[in-house]
Amino acid sequence: MDAKTIIARRVAQELSDGDLVNLGIGLPTLVANHIPDHIHVHLQSENGLIGLGPQPTEDKVDKNLTNAGAEYVTLKEGGMYFDSVTSFGIIRGGHVDVTVLGALEVDQHGSLASWIIPGKLVPGMGGAMDLVVGAKKVIVATTHTNKGRPKIKAACSLPLTAKEEVDMIVTELGVFHVNEDGLHLVERHPDISIETIIEQTDAPLIVGDVKLMEV
Repeated sequence: MDAKTIIARRVAQELSDGDLVNLGIGLPTLVANHIPDHIHVHLQSENGLIGLGPQPTEDKVDKNLTNAGAEYVTLKEGGMYFDSVTSFGIIRGGHVDVTVLGALEVDQHGSLASWIIPGKLVPGMGGAMDLVVGAKKVIVATTHTNKGRPKIKAACSLPLTAKEEVDMIVTELGVFHVNEDGLHLVERHPDISIETIIEQTDAPLIVGDVKLMEV
């Protein structure tokens, strides 16, 4: 199983019945394809949609229906769309239960850098800054490294999206909780040792009772 699928499946296990959930651009959108059948959540996109379904097959594409990343989406029965002012009122009002975002870097304190690399052209921060401070639970879904360079850092070196707002990090190697006393490794991939995870993480880890991820 590829890394992105492992991550998306594991993040989907964090969602509860009735949650209002925002899935960020890229890898986080894959979570929609792995939500268990018995869990009914309401997926929101900050451009003004609630009730998103799985990604459409080619024959089901509606070119008038896209998410905030301009990707084609489906809308479940009972879904709705509205203006972005209302959408950000929902986000800033604290009504989003869970937001799932990607990361360029995330650190042991729960700070997130996800919107810009200095000197490179990027589309902008989108709604990430509002989502990270407005959602009740913030999950970072990211590959553990970028071309061998750790993405989980002792401290972010890139410009921050938000400071100390991340609650949980899910990578293909493991699951991490951000607590007041530091970054806890709570689950690991069955084929990956704790020692390997420590070697590929540029942040001190607190290791206690580590469970195996369901992959």
